[in-house]
Amino acid sequence: MKYSLLLLAGLALPATALAQRPVKIKTKVKNVPPAAAPAKPLKVAPAAPAADYATLYAERYITQDKLRRDLTILASDEYEGRETGTKGQKMAAAYISQQFKLDSLVAPVTSNKENPYLQPFSLERSAWQPGGTLTVGGKSYKWLEDFYAFGRSPFQQATAVQPVFVGYGIEQGAYSDYKGVDVKGKDLIVLLGEPHTPEGGPVLSPDGNATKWGVDFRAKAALAAQKGARSVFFVDYSPNSNFAKLMGRLAPRVMQPIIAPAEASGGRAPSFFVSPALADKMLGTSAAAVAAYEKEAAAAKAPVANKFKPVRFTISAPQERSAVGTENVLGFLPGTDKKDEILVVSAHYDHLGIIGGEVYNGADDDGSGTTGMLAIAEAFTKAAHAGHGPRRSILFLANTGEEKGLLGSQYYTDHPVFPLANTITDLNIDMIGRTDAAHEGKADYVYVIGSDKLSSQLHAVLERANQQHGNLALDYRFNDPNDPNRFYYRSDHYNFAVHKIPVAFFFNGVHADYHEASDEVDKIEFGKMEARARLVFYTAWELANREERPIVDSNKP
Repeated sequence: MKYSLLLLAGLALPATALAQRPVKIKTKVKNVPPAAAPAKPLKVAPAAPAADYATLYAERYITQDKLRRDLTILASDEYEGRETGTKGQKMAAAYISQQFKLDSLVAPVTSNKENPYLQPFSLERSAWQPGGTLTVGGKSYKWLEDFYAFGRSPFQQATAVQPVFVGYGIEQGAYSDYKGVDVKGKDLIVLLGEPHTPEGGPVLSPDGNATKWGVDFRAKAALAAQKGARSVFFVDYSPNSNFAKLMGRLAPRVMQPIIAPAEASGGRAPSFFVSPALADKMLGTSAAAVAAYEKEAAAAKAPVANKFKPVRFTISAPQERSAVGTENVLGFLPGTDKKDEILVVSAHYDHLGIIGGEVYNGADDDGSGTTGMLAIAEAFTKAAHAGHGPRRSILFLANTGEEKGLLGSQYYTDHPVFPLANTITDLNIDMIGRTDAAHEGKADYVYVIGSDKLSSQLHAVLERANQQHGNLALDYRFNDPNDPNRFYYRSDHYNFAVHKIPVAFFFNGVHADYHEASDEVDKIEFGKMEARARLVFYTAWELANREERPIVDSNKP
């Protein structure tokens, strides 16, 4: 859309000045005596239309060039993959806080005298050590050959374990592997996957697609923790599984340090993965007997009795632990007449660091969201400095520790700098620079997750902003509570939603480079990234300036 010279020239003028600029009118009357001059109506030029400031500032400051500049820096090898608690993450925090300072955003963490843009907090780093063993039936099995694990080890020293078998470790509706079983403080053996019909469909699926139980061990580990289990030992008996091959691929990631709160509670139970041969020994059974059990459970569509007799074993899986400091980065733009109400625009700036000698730069995840947030911040601050500031205040929140379990956003919502009761919405940006397989060759799009789960008004604001400014294809498929990806629970907005604060999560979907070293800047589609970042800006502009805050009128799963 083109703008008149008058409108562009008025970019730096207050709205009232632009709207009320006087109109000069010239008239000429020739060779007519004053008394005889006919009365002619004056033609007055129409008043200039109200300025579309949102579009003006979006198009001037949220640009491909700006996004490329910041992303090329943050996703460079120099920043070493920005892993939480590392030199690279701290370099990124310094860069983001410097951009906030250049925009003249307020540094709101007054308790941090050294750099009040940073909200520091402490975590614990746990690193698996070589030499772990698991001994059962008089035979020793080796770490990274026969078993591996994720989480914080409860077996720092050799520990005797009497395991409990709980089938698939599922609880959904009438189907419960935990019914009548007390697992508090115990160590569980759980089958990966879920029961399938003879035709291959999951028996617990309403639509024939895999459920969360079938594709995400974390759902089972979380349920086990809720039940009070100390640990879970997972085994995959599916015909297509290849434990040795998977172990070879995962070993570098397994040995990456684990970052978690020092006093972790709840969350997921520590998860160990064992080879089928080792699982046979632990269960005191055979692969054929397990296959028969799986077939019976599928036919019954319910847990069935088994004759397994889990064998007592001894395990040692030591970790080295140390304290680590990290920080969220906060930039604050005060509002005008509704300044006590806070809109949050968030993105996580951490990634996976260096794995196996390769730098995982995370250009899309979530360099794209972070640089989108920086561009949005600049657009709002430029507007404010020219007299077009938002009515509500805006907090730009760059979270650390997202890849470690949404730790930065959890810390902020547990220790908010501004009252959560005054926080009206979180607009969270996590991966907006690429195209997923479902949209290849189609119109430009963005997934929006959660916008209608707590507030129908937020959802309406988003759709109206899109219709007026961008008209991207808005894909809501991941709002389905039965979606096995569970993306709604996997980025920083979720910690705001837990507190009943309306949220919208902007996302381009996963791709072949997701969580790989190949997620690089040269694969970013900056035109699409620009359009998505502008949509977030337009939505934020409306939320920051409308008369009422979005009401919480829904609680969808």
